[in-house]
Amino acid sequence: MIAMSEKNIPQKNIYIDKQSGKDFERPQYKRLVKRLKPGDLLYILSIDRLGRNYEEIQRQWRVLTKDIGIDICVIDMPLLDTRNGKDLMGTFIADLVLQILSFVAQSERENIKKRQAEGIAAAKAKGVKFGRPEKSVPDDFPRLIREWEKNKLSFSELLERCNMSEATFYRRLREYRLVNKRK
Repeated sequence: MIAMSEKNIPQKNIYIDKQSGKDFERPQYKRLVKRLKPGDLLYILSIDRLGRNYEEIQRQWRVLTKDIGIDICVIDMPLLDTRNGKDLMGTFIADLVLQILSFVAQSERENIKKRQAEGIAAAKAKGVKFGRPEKSVPDDFPRLIREWEKNKLSFSELLERCNMSEATFYRRLREYRLVNKRK
């Protein structure tokens, strides 16, 4: 936001996606692209803010600059400003820099995923549990099920006595029936 305000870009023209840049299926990005018209100038803080997929960044860059006909200025990389160097050499340099930065962006994304997976594996090896704590069934669960099946207990009352959501109840019911089927 600071970089955009320094370029005097009105708030209504700033698009921020909260999602990962792994692909271009981002709501704000799609809104931005629909609004762009030939001759517009798009500021991007850095190429990894555009995306983190090498081939997709290349493709989107072509869509924006060639198909739609806008200029792009990557703020932290002055070589990636399509307003400058529209000749063959300028285009070549911009394409080369774009390819390198796109590669770096995707490599960083892959490294982050790899480090995350390693961290999760290390935590699991130490016995760390992920997700919500498992909801245990009450001691009188079999009796409550029988009463509910005989319509002596309403479903909402059953859920309340079990202290479970509907989804959790049905999962525990399936597990209970599976175990008791084998006996």
